[in-house]
Amino acid sequence: MVAAMTSAVAFPLLTTLIFLPAAGALVVAMLSSRRPEYMKMTALLASVATGAVSIWALRNFDAHSGGFQFTSQHPWIESWGISWHLGMDGISLFLVVLTGVLFPLAIVGIDPHNDDPARDKPYFAWLLLLEAGVMGSFLSLDLFLFFVFFEIVLVPMYFLIGGWGYEGRVYAATKFFLYTMVGSAFMLVSILATVFIARANGLGRVTFDLIELAEGASFAASTGRWLFMGFAIAFAVKVPVFPVHTWLPDAHTQAPTAGSVVLAGVMLKLGTYGFLRFGLYLFPEAARWSRSLWLTLAVIGIIYGAIAATMQKDLKRLVAYSSVAHLGFIVLGTFAFTSQAITGSVMQMVNHGVSTGALFLMVGMIYERRHTRQISDLRGIQHVAPVFAAAFTLVMLSSIGVPGLNGFVGEYLILIGSFLTARWWVVVAATGVILAALYLLWAYQRVFHGEPDEDNRAFPELRWREAMTLLPFLGIIVFTGVYPKPMLERIEPAVDALIEHVSDRTGYVEPQPVAVVVDDGHEEGE
Repeated sequence: MVAAMTSAVAFPLLTTLIFLPAAGALVVAMLSSRRPEYMKMTALLASVATGAVSIWALRNFDAHSGGFQFTSQHPWIESWGISWHLGMDGISLFLVVLTGVLFPLAIVGIDPHNDDPARDKPYFAWLLLLEAGVMGSFLSLDLFLFFVFFEIVLVPMYFLIGGWGYEGRVYAATKFFLYTMVGSAFMLVSILATVFIARANGLGRVTFDLIELAEGASFAASTGRWLFMGFAIAFAVKVPVFPVHTWLPDAHTQAPTAGSVVLAGVMLKLGTYGFLRFGLYLFPEAARWSRSLWLTLAVIGIIYGAIAATMQKDLKRLVAYSSVAHLGFIVLGTFAFTSQAITGSVMQMVNHGVSTGALFLMVGMIYERRHTRQISDLRGIQHVAPVFAAAFTLVMLSSIGVPGLNGFVGEYLILIGSFLTARWWVVVAATGVILAALYLLWAYQRVFHGEPDEDNRAFPELRWREAMTLLPFLGIIVFTGVYPKPMLERIEPAVDALIEHVSDRTGYVEPQPVAVVVDDGHEEGE
């Protein structure tokens, strides 16, 4: 069982991952507005330190354990059973590392472009607070603590979009905030109901501890289903799953470049991660019972997102709709209930964060140069900026899922793993891979091919600072695509433990590939 395989460490590693960016935000907020040059330096130091700690955790992570590692648990509101309980397993490990790597790149590689340099202070403070909230969400093993961090991230993202976004930023920020707040209200009700129902059904006391609730509480089937749906609504909005996705294209389009990179890279994963950590783990029977609904919505999202992306005239909005399609694949793999599919989903969370984060970064570079994102205004960039075009090509092919790059590995595992339990959904979803090639290649052809007109002839080549910012993205894309083993061997034990927990609670038996006999008498997997 997952609870039986936890490890603790004397140094509060996971607490440090949360408090470093939070402390950095506080320091930035206290700096004098008359010295704006210190704002970015302080923010960068805090985010780099956080990233270094996350890399240290990766290096010292036990790849053979499916339990929570580096755990830290201290009473917080003891009379209510609320504790500062943090833990990391193979499902959350790479999301934490991605967060630790992505924020320094967003800070060093993207300027806020303020008319008033004094506005750098709130910009960097909100970014660091956002990093602390995301880290806390991925590490929390207490329902109350998770809810606090899950809600904290809304505030800095709201202000980043509303304060540093584009023309429709106020509308987009308000829509984002209202959608996610409504979803969170359902989750809050479910959290409280789960805790008090669990007290009366097995635990005998009030506790918000995730492991105690998942391992010790028992819920009637109908009760568990209602509780699960409260969590699921909040996660569906955060992913977002069709049809509650409409806030995402507006938020991405109007957000500043750093906001879009962080939103696509890690914030959307709070929803997909939530389905795994709090949906399948807490309510395995309800998750199995509702799987047809989520598989159907995932497939609709894949096809709808791809078709909508094809029709976009704004390059940034096209990338935003592509996220709806890619996240549909992650939800599909999550509810396929096979170790291959769920492993692929976890890996694809990271892959999508890298590839789509890089796409938003490069679209931001295009806007800085041309002050437009309209596809019809861009042409012939490949002729005047071949290095920039080559980098964009690599990231685009990764997003399509070309073999040899990171996007292929996750999608392949999702599709072959889901085929065992969701065959017809997979058949439909596979067309999304073709559509992804259609909208991305068509967009590339219109923006980069052809002869540049007068407005595009002076398009600048990739600068050194931009290249250094992009290099980690490109390196991860290639390395993970060629050699995914280090990721897979750390993710698989935690996924296997989750599947075992579902089996213990529901009697579910994971289907295995059918063996066929070949002419030489040996068995091979079908």
